[in-house]
Amino acid sequence: MQTRWSHNHFLHLDKPLLWGLLLLSFIGLVVLYSAGGQDLELIVRQMLRLGFGFGFMLLIARVRIQKIVPWVPWLYLFGVGLLVLVLVVGESTKGSQRWLNFGFRFQPSEVMKLAVPMMVTWYLADRPLPPSYGRLLLATIIITVPVILVAKQPDLGTALLISSSGIFVILLSGISWRFIFSSLTLGALCTPVLWYMMHDYQRQRVLTFLNPEKHPLTAGYHIIQSKIAIGSGGLYGKGWLNGTQSQLEFLPERTTDFIFAVYSEEFGLLGVLVLLGIYFFILSRGMYIAQQAQDSFSRLLVGSLVLTFFVHIFANMGMVTGLLPVVGLPLPLMSYGGTSIITLMIGFGLIMAVHTHRRLLFG
Repeated sequence: MQTRWSHNHFLHLDKPLLWGLLLLSFIGLVVLYSAGGQDLELIVRQMLRLGFGFGFMLLIARVRIQKIVPWVPWLYLFGVGLLVLVLVVGESTKGSQRWLNFGFRFQPSEVMKLAVPMMVTWYLADRPLPPSYGRLLLATIIITVPVILVAKQPDLGTALLISSSGIFVILLSGISWRFIFSSLTLGALCTPVLWYMMHDYQRQRVLTFLNPEKHPLTAGYHIIQSKIAIGSGGLYGKGWLNGTQSQLEFLPERTTDFIFAVYSEEFGLLGVLVLLGIYFFILSRGMYIAQQAQDSFSRLLVGSLVLTFFVHIFANMGMVTGLLPVVGLPLPLMSYGGTSIITLMIGFGLIMAVHTHRRLLFG
């Protein structure tokens, strides 16, 4: 039996996935230029961050996933330690204590977007699947500890992504539908407890989601202006740089959380369908790579990362269109950001590493 390495032996990049990410990044820069008031410095900073992100993706993609596996528990413990450190000496911004300053500002919760799914996968993959109830309990604890630490910062959006990434590993491990429905029922019964544990501003976000018109100039202002922007785009949009809601600064957070509203106003429904098509292509390619993975660790990890990417997209678009409460999540590779871009691209580097380092077997 012969073996050979897959295509792109030197760079280990999956070309379809790479082109999808590059196209999405380009569209993001175009929209960001408009949303940011044609500020070239903003675009340059975003391009530098994208450059670092793609650079990290290139480096990670060259590493065989099997070489990363032994380091997973240490990465998880390191991330949890940083989250504890944030609660002790972290810097506060806009009422949230999320950052550490080591000469440069760093958000440790971003590490856990990768560390949690990798740790849960590491724990479950080298044992028979589906996992026993005892192992599911410990996997749940692995997820819950960092989620609680991040929620205390408070950062509900990132906590949502971290919990989703770990839960998807469990779901993909082959657990029964009876267990899934039982867990959903238990979660629904715990909703009153969750409401009691939420901060006042988080409760206000939920109430605003249910009735944004009650406070049109305060809590409901963001979502009302976002809906106006999306609706005014119509079928074809108002054209690039011609969106009144963004150009006249009616739309808050237009370069970050609400950049989708800017895009919708300027490019309309047809533009939105194109953007959704690009996201769908990236998600489909990622799930194909998960399906082609040749070991449980790779399959569970890639599947979790791809599905978490979907949650990221769905949560942002849902909150911008008023279908979900505002949780403060940027739109991947469209919104202005730094640490989140690096984390996202490292995740895609792991996905490419799984695919391009696999061995193709021939009899």
